Amino acid sequence: EVKVVESGGGLVQAGGSLRLSCAISGFAGDEYAIGWFRRAPGKARETVSCISSRTGDTYYDYSVEDRFTISTDITKKTAHLQMNNLKPEDTGVYYCALRQWYGSACPSTSMYTYWGQGTQVTVSA
Repeated sequence: EVKVVESGGGLVQAGGSLRLSCAISGFAGDEYAIGWFRRAPGKARETVSCISSRTGDTYYDYSVEDRFTISTDITKKTAHLQMNNLKPEDTGVYYCALRQWYGSACPSTSMYTYWGQGTQVTVSA
């Protein structure tokens, strides 16, 4: 059984940093895509960032570009989202998702197979 577990959320003041982690178990392949998504209160889920393990290609939403950095360790089957200069509008539940992936770009949101339960990020003004 594949499991995806996020951690690292918390409460931080604006301008601060957090590092989210995504631990994957039960997944044997080395070619995958990891996506980070967030759902802010009263808003739809949105894509924050994603990475292709095979090519290292990344994507960032314009709202987090230059502040967030996504990475993955194929050997450890982990992924991280380093979030710097956090803003109150970054507040939300952050989800990690995974799917087997051989492409260079990231798959669309609906294509992700495995999802975590989410971790809360709250940024105070």
